[in-house]
Amino acid sequence: MFNDLGALELVTIVVLAVLVFGPDKLPKVIQDVTRFIRKIREFSDSAKEDIRSELGPEFKDFEFEDLNPKTFIRKQLNENEDLKELKELRSSFDLKKEMNEVADAVNNKDSGDSVPAAVNGSPGTPDLLKKSEKPVQDERPPFDADAT
Repeated sequence: MFNDLGALELVTIVVLAVLVFGPDKLPKVIQDVTRFIRKIREFSDSAKEDIRSELGPEFKDFEFEDLNPKTFIRKQLNENEDLKELKELRSSFDLKKEMNEVADAVNNKDSGDSVPAAVNGSPGTPDLLKKSEKPVQDERPPFDADAT
């Protein structure tokens, strides 16, 4: 119930409880709280048993934790034998390798044979992704008056 409650939080709760209820009434408050929690658990357990009895004998192994979507999906994936092929396919697919191949193709690092025609273009058309081979000597870079 309190899985993520640390020592500092627990000490803080105890100090606040002593300050709010006082040392005289604190044992009575703790008893009342534990009695209330016990009644809630008993009510919950009786409601679960009533639902199980109403569902019939075919649902005798029914667990309410299976209604949680994550638990349900995890249980179905573990029990399903047909998904072994999907797991094999998933393990064979390397996303990093595929992304690196695409990036190399776009940056033209690969040889021209393995780059698709859509990226490399046909032999007669200029490649817009490729930088110019010769820099133009006579052309000056643009002047920015605000930068100087």
